[in-house]
Amino acid sequence: MALKKKPVTGMKDILPAEMAVREYVMNQIRETYGGFGFKSIETPCVEHIENLTSKQGGDNEKLIFKIMKRGDKLHLDTAETENDLADSGLRYDLTVPLCRYYSNNAATLPAPFKALQMGSVWRADKPQRGRFRQFVQCDIDILGDPTRLAEIELILATTTLLGKVGFKGYHVRINDRNILKGMASYCGFQEESFDQVFIILDKMDKIGMEGVAAELLEAGYEKEKIDQYLALFGSVTPDAAGVRSLGETLKDVMDPEMAENLAAIMDSVNSIATSQFDIIFDPTLVRGMSYYTGTIYEIQVDGFPGSVGGGGRYDKMIGKFTGMETPACGFSIGFERIITILMEEGFTIPGSTEKKAFLIEKGVSADVMTAAIQEAMNERAKGVCVLVSQMNKNKKFQKENLQKEGYTEFKEFYREALK
Repeated sequence: MALKKKPVTGMKDILPAEMAVREYVMNQIRETYGGFGFKSIETPCVEHIENLTSKQGGDNEKLIFKIMKRGDKLHLDTAETENDLADSGLRYDLTVPLCRYYSNNAATLPAPFKALQMGSVWRADKPQRGRFRQFVQCDIDILGDPTRLAEIELILATTTLLGKVGFKGYHVRINDRNILKGMASYCGFQEESFDQVFIILDKMDKIGMEGVAAELLEAGYEKEKIDQYLALFGSVTPDAAGVRSLGETLKDVMDPEMAENLAAIMDSVNSIATSQFDIIFDPTLVRGMSYYTGTIYEIQVDGFPGSVGGGGRYDKMIGKFTGMETPACGFSIGFERIITILMEEGFTIPGSTEKKAFLIEKGVSADVMTAAIQEAMNERAKGVCVLVSQMNKNKKFQKENLQKEGYTEFKEFYREALK
């Protein structure tokens, strides 16, 4: 049977041109986030199955690549469920591993702790444009800070990074889970129905206001409540003033400080940010992860479906490991989606090193080859990138391909003499 050349579905080979862009963006990430005081950490790609299935990852828990038990721990004959066969799995995000990492090492870490984590994650998802089964995530998190300073720093760091790699005119959508609950409560929905209501609300960008109304009606909710709920969304402006106005409306069912905190975050980001983007209050923003407890946000780029980054506050998650709640807030950029956009737009790495190609004809003497390599070494010592390669029969085609890789100067070495 012939071996398969293509990678497994949902995973991909990365060619040199894309790899160069990926490495450039990763370097920008380390440099930019490092400038904000974030420290690089690393966690294993394999995580305990109990941690991955702790009902904190939402739908991602249905997408785990599980790892079978090994040796005398594997009992195929007595296994009754899938979990009897697995004791670990590939991580589906970086947040669950970070919380385990922090709970295990908190005594030796600063408080608050600003973490930067980049690495591959795996989800048995349906592949599509910009979405793969193995992909790189890049997270920044602030652990131990209960104030809005954490959100402001996270948003500013992320938008500064995006500005550095050429993004502008995008939107940061922001909301708070407490406002979501306050709006639902104000309109008469019972707390036990919130999850279902928010799942339907989360479809707003796909099915619109009328679609949300129809699904809520189909789910058995009263038309009067639905009409009041959707009218409330329509009455809110997408700025800090809109947040404060909504807080006043909801003051009987929600602490107005919740709205003031969100509005203050928006005001601070607007007054400080150096990148070109809009921060927009979006009361329909839900984010599916069940571990979010407060502020939530997403980044949206015009012309690209879905978000290219997101995050929020998850103050209760670390407590599931330690028994003691620790304030936590994070922001994850969609690294693969950002790379997809840059590649589709023909992104050129700024300030790239000068690249020369020395092409040596087949059959040259040892002296000619030595002279060519020595010249290349001299150029490399000056910081020039020099490729030394055998000259192909179709030299024109060879040069065209090298030009696509950024080589701008060529020198040819022949059997008769150096040219």
